[in-house]
Amino acid sequence: MCPEGCIHERSLWGWLVTIAALTIFLLVDVLVIARRPHVPSMGEVTRHLLFYISLAILFGLYVWYEWGGRYAGEFYAGWLTEYSLSVDNLFVFLLIMQNFRVPARLQQSALMTGIVIAILLRGIFIAVGAAAINAFAWVFYIFGAFLIYTAVKLARSGDEEDEDFEENRVLKWVERRFPATKEFHGTSLTVMENGKRLITPMLIVILALGTTDLLFALDSIPAIYGLTREPFLVLTANVFALMGLRQLYFLIGGLLKRLVYLTVGLAVLLGFIGIKLMLHALHENNLPFINGGQPVEAAPDIPISVSLGAIVLILGVTTLASLWKTKRDARLLGG
Repeated sequence: MCPEGCIHERSLWGWLVTIAALTIFLLVDVLVIARRPHVPSMGEVTRHLLFYISLAILFGLYVWYEWGGRYAGEFYAGWLTEYSLSVDNLFVFLLIMQNFRVPARLQQSALMTGIVIAILLRGIFIAVGAAAINAFAWVFYIFGAFLIYTAVKLARSGDEEDEDFEENRVLKWVERRFPATKEFHGTSLTVMENGKRLITPMLIVILALGTTDLLFALDSIPAIYGLTREPFLVLTANVFALMGLRQLYFLIGGLLKRLVYLTVGLAVLLGFIGIKLMLHALHENNLPFINGGQPVEAAPDIPISVSLGAIVLILGVTTLASLWKTKRDARLLGG
């Protein structure tokens, strides 16, 4: 086991092997779905989801063996946080599928391609975030303040739900710029009609999924940088969370309506990480107008073990309270 902090120096092979392995898994997934578009059974979805969850757990154990418990804790905390935020994203994905009337057998293909795009875009965000943190310690103040603002905004939204999907500027520009067919043509992104190349609704749906996830990354990337400063762990936690997102979409589509306190739970989670980031920023302060540019030693630096425990507790209480409320409401309506 290597010394504390050597993940920076000895992670090159870890980067190469991990990225190669994850790429292979994704390629196999994409090729299988591309060859056989279908509506997955619950058994198929459950098996694949358990496989990806087991893969993430085993990867965390590998991190533990190679770099120690601290980094393993950071990975697990980041992975759980990204996964919980991804569950909230699923509701919007459902709206996108409904808005564009995507046939059930093509939804897997759309989700898979959208997820691959999301991984690539998040990779860029992660690299930019890492560069900003390394160059400017005060970035933690911005990340922390943004997460606290987002948490307050989520808490105020309460149980409000948007039943309509509003297209972003990218989608509107694509639809204005490129003529499209009205009907889906399997998994094809473009088709030839009357001698003209036209895009299909499938291409627009994939862009909607990818760009929408990019907006969610504005919350999730600062959140995970509040748990670890290792780009390697940030990237792998994001990839493992996104790899299981497609199966989660089909498995808990109906369960989403039962997680009535999900928004509140995520607000508490983001608020906690935002406060942790602000405390960390004070602990490493170098802004001249705060404590004369010196670190605020009185500011506690929350250890990853406490962060991981808080994340598990918040998500557990949120899930149990949501299921209890929906069961109670159903009993009252039935009675």
